Amino acid sequence: MRDHRKLRAFELADQVALAIYQTTKTFPKEEMFGMTSQIRRAAVSVPSNIVEGCARNSNADLLRFLDIAFGSGRELEYQLSLAQRLGYVTGEDYRSLDIVVNEMMKVLSGLIKSLGNSESES
Repeated sequence: MRDHRKLRAFELADQVALAIYQTTKTFPKEEMFGMTSQIRRAAVSVPSNIVEGCARNSNADLLRFLDIAFGSGRELEYQLSLAQRLGYVTGEDYRSLDIVVNEMMKVLSGLIKSLGNSESES
């Protein structure tokens, strides 16, 4: 079992989730059960899957949950882009979020590759 709080990927994912909740507060009320809910679920899914994977006993299980987190991160990237194009997120807010989401995805990708390489060496 690993401590998820020691992972940079988790720190960034947690940061993104908090920022998404702040940003989506301003989304139109009619989007509460649509875009707002969907984008929040994707944002929370990333750190949640990192936490769950770290609670597992094998690298293979951890990798599976990190892959799910990565997929949710990609989903979030699209949803942010769509929200910006729909005018729900300002260009400035989008750029700020995009920077931290891209950093999160790079770190998560590196972690996945690192664990994948150690798995193949076993």
